[in-house]
Amino acid sequence: MSPRILALVIALVAGVSMAIQGSINTKLGQVIGNWEAIFVVQVVGLATILILLFVFGIGKGNLGRMAQGPWYSPLGGLIGVLIVWGVVFSIPKLGVAVATTSIIVGQTLTALIIDHFGLFGLSPVPFTWLKALGLVLLAAGAGLLLG
Repeated sequence: MSPRILALVIALVAGVSMAIQGSINTKLGQVIGNWEAIFVVQVVGLATILILLFVFGIGKGNLGRMAQGPWYSPLGGLIGVLIVWGVVFSIPKLGVAVATTSIIVGQTLTALIIDHFGLFGLSPVPFTWLKALGLVLLAAGAGLLLG
């Protein structure tokens, strides 16, 4: 399997996982509260990565080099909390399909901006009008799901 196909399959699995995770987290939030559910999600995630890193030795062993990364690197944890909160908040009001599609539209718009300007030290990927059309069609599809 080519690296590109493998990356697409992994991205697809991540999308499937997001819809399942959002549904599970929403149900937990309805039982114990949204912020409490986010806490549980983060603690279970922390426990999982600790086991993967320190029990199974998965990773490169470079945690000591974290200070060499950009100042904004640790903000991913904060953003992760915001993402889980946004999912848990929006799914009960919109449904899984509409909430997930809206999230993907926001993700894609932001990704196009990050790509075009090469933000966060990434290599620039030029914006094209074909990509703009794709975003408009994606947003239109999200709008159709509202009906």
